[in-house]
Amino acid sequence: MAPTHILRCCQRGLSWIPVIFIALVVCWSYYAYVVELCILVYLIFFHLSFIMFVWSYWKTIFTKPANPSKEFCLPKPEKERYEKEARPESQQEILWRAASTLPLYTRTGAGAIRYCDRCQVIKPDRCHHCSACDMCVLKMDHHCPWVNNCVGFSNYKFFILFLAYSLVYCLFIAATVLQYFIKFWTNELADTHAKFHVLFLFFVAAMFCISILSLFSYHLWLVGKNRSTIEAFRAPVFRTGSDKNGFSLGFRKNIVQVFGDQKKYWLLPVFTSQGDGLTFPTRLVNADVEQATVNLHPEPTKIVTDLPASPLSDSQNRLLSNDQQANHIEDHLIAIIIKLLLFN
Repeated sequence: MAPTHILRCCQRGLSWIPVIFIALVVCWSYYAYVVELCILVYLIFFHLSFIMFVWSYWKTIFTKPANPSKEFCLPKPEKERYEKEARPESQQEILWRAASTLPLYTRTGAGAIRYCDRCQVIKPDRCHHCSACDMCVLKMDHHCPWVNNCVGFSNYKFFILFLAYSLVYCLFIAATVLQYFIKFWTNELADTHAKFHVLFLFFVAAMFCISILSLFSYHLWLVGKNRSTIEAFRAPVFRTGSDKNGFSLGFRKNIVQVFGDQKKYWLLPVFTSQGDGLTFPTRLVNADVEQATVNLHPEPTKIVTDLPASPLSDSQNRLLSNDQQANHIEDHLIAIIIKLLLFN
């Protein structure tokens, strides 16, 4: 028991190494640019991008991942029965009854209730278990070692802004240092210890620009499609089968779901995402009349029960109010834009 506990503590300590590395690189870049180069004309914009970058990075790291609420936990009697049952079929019947009052639209690939044995909760839609954090995370996107945190419902907007501002920060440094980098290679730069910082500032900024640009473009595409990284690789399964666009409501509404409906807060790392992370409006519920009631039980069991979908919140109703034809047009436009960004 003790060695396992010690090993876990060591793993948690080692998981901070990527974050410490990024912090050291950022601190050095600040020193090299402000102290060594001291380009006064650029310092105002430099500090603006630096502050926004650090602010969004901090929020991404230290925002606790959102977890399923208590209503998704099995009641004590049902939990005891579930643990005593040896047959998977009997365990599923217990889960179906417990889930009858929950707002669930997705299931496993086999048509069963998505249940986490580790956390002992019924998983809400788009919720997944993170083995690194050892918890179920609402609308989990991925576990990022560079922030030592799970990226999900509670901090996905912060993560997008972190990528955006880090890209701006690196591009600004690379662009303003380029002239000194050229002078370095043509031996026109004064022979001081600042030459070292000029050389590495440009190389580090350019290297991070390339890696961040590809990641940022990919996540912009995910936001436009209203998918998580997990859903991009494994489509969610609904009553009618798997559908990779099941949560897509059109480009504009997908953006609003992540950044909120008040544009003045879009560029600030403050939480403005719509919803509660437990329920999400789906394209299928809006388009299919039969999907207005959610059939949670698998067909072969012959105990099919139509369960009423939970009422959507006001923000979700706003997301579902616009015309479907406009959504398809917007989807095609964003697909074309992303392809241009990624391949041209």
